[in-house]
Amino acid sequence: MGRIYCLMGKSASGKDTVYRALLTETDLSLREVVLYTTRPIRSGETDGITYHFCTEEDARALSDAGKVIEMRTYQTVHGPWSYFTVDDGQIDLDTSDYLLIGTLESFEKIRSYFGAERVAGIYIYTDDGLRLSRALERERKQAEPKYAELCRRFLADEQDFSEEKLEAAGIDIRIENQELADTVKEAAFFIQNGKVRG
Repeated sequence: MGRIYCLMGKSASGKDTVYRALLTETDLSLREVVLYTTRPIRSGETDGITYHFCTEEDARALSDAGKVIEMRTYQTVHGPWSYFTVDDGQIDLDTSDYLLIGTLESFEKIRSYFGAERVAGIYIYTDDGLRLSRALERERKQAEPKYAELCRRFLADEQDFSEEKLEAAGIDIRIENQELADTVKEAAFFIQNGKVRG
């Protein structure tokens, strides 16, 4: 029986790097789930690999067709941006295990959709000062930096990943991302053994 592992964390916590390492540098044979978004593509991103980039009309059509498993819409300084998971044939739990990046909200909805026994949550966290410096450095590299949106996301993360919400969601494991190699090892151990190293 396959499982879905939902990797979560505040912006610039390193979850994208951990995600890529778990897919490419381990022998876990995890399959990727490419999420959908209505936000504009950033430099260095690839449609169909980073996300499926689509219009708001596309998102509505998928929702109307009953294909959307979960959707989050953020009121950004550039207008509403939606991120969502679609039941589009990417996930077959009879044959594979999957890794995806999401939020607490998306984790809870995916767990509700597929069943608690088939979905596990992995929370990656790091020092807020380090997160902010990483986010600023990443934004500086964009052709049109969106600093106001960076600040909005940073502050929103404090509420979205509050201790109360983390506890209520019943996250399976929390890993502090100090050294990437150690973080990946801890996450891989949990995925292989279904428990924390002890």
